[in-house]
This record gives sequence, C-alpha cells and structure tokens, in this order.
Amino acid sequence: MGKYDGKNVVITGGSSGLGLATAQLLTDEGARVMITGRTPETLQAAGRQLGDTAITVRSDTSSLDDIDALADRVKAEFATVDALFVNAGIGSYDPFDAVTEQTYDEVFAINTKGPYFTVQKLTPLLAEGSGVVLTTSIANVLAYDAVSVYSASKAALRSMARTLARELMPRQIRVNAVSPGPIDVGKLEKELPAERAAKLKAEFAASNPMKRFGRADEFARAAVFMAFDATFTTGAELAVDGGHSQL
Repeated sequence: MGKYDGKNVVITGGSSGLGLATAQLLTDEGARVMITGRTPETLQAAGRQLGDTAITVRSDTSSLDDIDALADRVKAEFATVDALFVNAGIGSYDPFDAVTEQTYDEVFAINTKGPYFTVQKLTPLLAEGSGVVLTTSIANVLAYDAVSVYSASKAALRSMARTLARELMPRQIRVNAVSPGPIDVGKLEKELPAERAAKLKAEFAASNPMKRFGRADEFARAAVFMAFDATFTTGAELAVDGGHSQL
C-alpha cells in the first residue's frame, strides 16, 4: 500500500525533468497523477514510463484556452485534486542588451502568466487541506549574467506564492514554492550549445557548497513534502540547491 494511495495530483510540465521525477515518486507511492506537456512525443514517453495510473494531457501553459480545457479534463477525471504542482517553465539565456520583446513576452507568458491562471482555474477543484507547489528558482534571489528575464519571471512567481497563499487560506489551501538550484536534468544541454553547457555546468558545480549538481529525485522529495507533509507551512519557499543561495 502506497503512501499516496487515493490521492489525485496534477503536475504541469510533468513530462520531463523535475516534473517527471515528481510524477514518478507519486505514482510509485500509489497516487493518480495527471501530467501536462507541450510535445506529444515527450508526453507519450513519460506516460509509458509512469504506467497505466498516469494520465497525459497535451497542454500549453501559455494558452488560457488550454488551461480552461485542462481544468475541464481534471474535473472529469478526478473531480477533486489533493495536490497541484505548477512546474511548467522555460529558460532564457540572452544578455540584457539582446533581449527582444518576443523573448520577454514568451518567458513571462509561460513562467508567470500561465502559472497564475492555472492556479486560478484549478482552485475550484482543490480539496480542503490541499497543497499547491510552484517551481521557482534560485535565480530569483541571485544575480546571474544573461538571465534577467528568466530571473524576473521567477521572482514574480515567488511573490505569487505569498499572495495566493494569503488569498486561498480561507479555503484551507496551502501555497508554497520550491526553488531548485543546479539540478542535472539535461536541460542545459538541450537549450545551449554543447561547449557553453559544459562550461556552465562546471562553473555551477565548482561554486556550489556541496560541489555537485543535485538529482531530480532530491527535488521531487522536497516538492512532495511541501504539497502533503508541510501542513503548517504556507507562503514559503524551500531552496533545493545544495546551499547555494544560503551559504
């Protein structure tokens, strides 16, 4: 018998990386999990990995129509939700003087606007005592070159964890954030040229107090703790970064 038997969970951006690791932990412990993603092939692969109890939904978090459709699907499949992980997001690695309006709008649409309306549309389905977890980033408190737009989008999300926690408190819904630091999910290799990705990874590992990258399962355990076990915690942000933002 799993720890999360009978629990219904939604994870946006759950088809790869941190979201998939969180979905794996929960399905292994008996939860029914619905994951979203934008790429059909990636979703199908995630569904095969997670097994029959997982539900995959093609959904673009920057589209309000897709968010409305997701809410309808969640209602049809689950009726009520015990945990919502708002994890979908993208990176942006452009120097300040090279940022375009298109880049700015895309990053904020996916990293900030989408999460805001995802929580808004799914709140009516959240059970009393449920937990919402937003994936932020240590970039919201540390200054790095060439991530000004990304950092700002995640800082807005951190603020949202506080304000939504306050507004949803009367419904006994907790809202918290988990702030990952350098966690090796292959994202840098996908988004950057190989040489630049390798250089950044070496720099991140060397500058981290633990002198290593984190693992996706380490993030997943922290996120699930905030959703289910941190019952007297709301509006908070838990750093999962090897101490990088704290020491």
